[in-house]
Amino acid sequence: MPSPSGPDALPIAGSAPTAPKFASIGSPYFGIMLAFMAVVLILSNIGASKGVAIGPIITDGGFFLFPLAYILGDVISEVYGFKVARKAIFTTFALSVFASICYWVIIALPGFDDDFGTSKQVALEGALGPVPQIVLASLLAFLAGQTINSWILVKMKARSGEKSLWARLMGSTGAGEFVDTLIFCSIAASVIGITDFGTFVNYVVVGFVYKTLVEFLFVPVTSLVIGWIKKREPSYGAGSAPA
Repeated sequence: MPSPSGPDALPIAGSAPTAPKFASIGSPYFGIMLAFMAVVLILSNIGASKGVAIGPIITDGGFFLFPLAYILGDVISEVYGFKVARKAIFTTFALSVFASICYWVIIALPGFDDDFGTSKQVALEGALGPVPQIVLASLLAFLAGQTINSWILVKMKARSGEKSLWARLMGSTGAGEFVDTLIFCSIAASVIGITDFGTFVNYVVVGFVYKTLVEFLFVPVTSLVIGWIKKREPSYGAGSAPA
């Protein structure tokens, strides 16, 4: 008896899974998210030059901003795929490097030699001077962590399709955030003023737990944003966008 065909046909055992859906970047949504991602990272790098002590908790001034960059990375990876997410990471860091070069030029320019000008110069050097090393730390950390995060999310989507979005968001976060936090803290700790091992461990653990917890708490919001964008992306699921 021949096998049935059409919409009622059963899937053949061992057949290849359905390719995951993604959108192209022709709509304005990707550009808006990329701009937010770059601004968040640049502001985080500036804030990270300040060490922050909240009771026994050791962190830096960018702690409340940086998780937003990862959440935006999750949205881009889920909607547009790994190749587009990788472009977003490289573009964001190119802009971050540009900002760091601008800080260096601003500090190097000759300023007023009165008391006010001297105090402003000292303030600029203290606030923006450490940023290049923090940018390097952020560059390597975010490049590694966000790439791992995006790759895991897209690979999980290839298995589950549109189902289990929450599992993809939470499952990809742990590995990405751990790699990111460890690399960043190892490079940036001395600039922030962290010199002893105990404080460094505190800095790493608090950073990892905090950023991961924020992403977990924002999973419902992230899921709503992803669903909203998917419905408004004309090309989503059209099969033309690369993973």
